[in-house]
Amino acid sequence: MPEDPGYDQGRRVWNGLVDRRPAVLVRPSGPRDVATALAAARASGLEVSVRGGGHNVGGAAVGDDGLTIDLSTLSDVSVDPETRTARVGGGARWQQVDTATQGHGLATVGGTVSDTGVGGLTLGGGFGWLTNQHGLTCDNLLSAEVVLPSGDIVRASGDEHTDLFWALRGGGGNFGVVTEFEFRLHPVGPIIQLGLFFWEEERGAEALRFIQTVVDGLPRESGAIVAALNAPPAPFVPEEHHFRPGYALILAGFGAEPEFAELAQHTRTGLRPLFEFASPMPYVALQQMLDESAPPGILAYEKGLYLDSFSDPVIEAVTSRMPLRNSPMSFSPNLCAGGAFTEVADDATAFGGARTSTVLFTVAALATDADVLARDRQWARDLWEAIAPYSSGTGGYVNFMTDYEQDRVRDSFGAVKYERLSRIKAHYDPENLLHRNPNIKPALAPA
Repeated sequence: MPEDPGYDQGRRVWNGLVDRRPAVLVRPSGPRDVATALAAARASGLEVSVRGGGHNVGGAAVGDDGLTIDLSTLSDVSVDPETRTARVGGGARWQQVDTATQGHGLATVGGTVSDTGVGGLTLGGGFGWLTNQHGLTCDNLLSAEVVLPSGDIVRASGDEHTDLFWALRGGGGNFGVVTEFEFRLHPVGPIIQLGLFFWEEERGAEALRFIQTVVDGLPRESGAIVAALNAPPAPFVPEEHHFRPGYALILAGFGAEPEFAELAQHTRTGLRPLFEFASPMPYVALQQMLDESAPPGILAYEKGLYLDSFSDPVIEAVTSRMPLRNSPMSFSPNLCAGGAFTEVADDATAFGGARTSTVLFTVAALATDADVLARDRQWARDLWEAIAPYSSGTGGYVNFMTDYEQDRVRDSFGAVKYERLSRIKAHYDPENLLHRNPNIKPALAPA
């Protein structure tokens, strides 16, 4: 309750802009406690929110005057190296998963910021460094323990509650509270190869055109992020270039070292960067590399969509608008996905994006001052609107929505998937108890 110790910690989420006060926080010790909390909320008319990692930019994890189920107490990670599987509590974060699985030289597809919650990322799809090799996070989900709004506790998998299992893989937290995930693991690391190449803002258009050629030929055993940002004041950045605006290509290699060395050499000679950094590093360090770009408590707003590529109109929109941001922390990180991501059938999961080679384009306004954030929020919206006509035609990635406009949620899944999800929602959550999310409205019963 608000007067209890730990209340403020429990209501705090990653985005410092979100300051909400639930009527009650529930910290369950297991799925039965979650069922009890849902029953209490239903009986008292309290709005329900579910807090996993609390990393959602829109602050969906907490609401004013409602009941928040804080899953941070359910964060155990159990690894079976023989079957290459892991069972992960619904409140775990990716740094916990990476630490546990890398103890056996294994990993699954996680996010790119280690503080991110496992639940939100998985249920919305889940892009990461390993997507080229192993698809989305939800493609590696084997089963889930789910507490339904009715209070029933079920296991969803390819063999039981198959409709729910389909919906959980991309449909978000619309259908129940997931208290445990079971993931498929893959041999990864423990040492991977990293290459970071940075070009100054003045060569932005030239750099993005060249970067697209590198991405087009990206080996399956590699991952890539293209970022428009200010160079960080990191030890590997020459001091004279600290905070310099520009464009970076970050490459991660998970295969043979000579093959990655050839890719790095092609990149540095194709268009000489202002500076570069290449080094082997632990996989867990790669997973934490972008943490400082998104510290807890930062004021944040973001929007995202899918692109087929960095086409000339997209490059023009990006390079003309990036210099207009007000905060040096605001940036545009874009993850490139191909390979295994494209080999999953469109209708195999509820994930809404097309299963073709894509750029997950993101524009993030980040600041420590509310007035600066307000200006950069408008900058982010302007850049997104300039890019939107060249998107691949869907409403965007649900995990990168700050504003849950209903038409965008529907567009994100497409009409056919949305209708299927709506019918599943009507079966498992007909009262729409779980609606603080990119919401799927329950289908109306036939007259």
